[in-house]
Amino acid sequence: MIRARTFTDARQQSHSNAELNWWIFMRISGLILVFLILGHIYMTFIQVSESDATFDAVVAKLANPAWKFYNWLILALSLMHGANGARYSIEDYVRSRPNRAWVKGLFYTVVALVFAFGTVGLFSI
Repeated sequence: MIRARTFTDARQQSHSNAELNWWIFMRISGLILVFLILGHIYMTFIQVSESDATFDAVVAKLANPAWKFYNWLILALSLMHGANGARYSIEDYVRSRPNRAWVKGLFYTVVALVFAFGTVGLFSI
């Protein structure tokens, strides 16, 4: 696990290019997620009045493929970002290799199911 704050420190501490790429991904996805979530909050709670926030209005909004992609991007990035952060915690706190493999396997299965159900639910509207 990389505990660096700068790219140069991360490059020196990484044991593989994959770990360095995940370190970079966490920084970039976190920044992108901030703007995606702020945009979602603005468009959902500030731009729309309380009387217009109905099920039919949400379904009409999600009929546009651009809105579906926007929400799917939030789903995908947040799950990948969160799963990678949880992977760091699993590697830190589960010491035994066999237990770590089981915990990671179960966790990744749950993440994949949440992603699949979220994608199907979003694109079935």
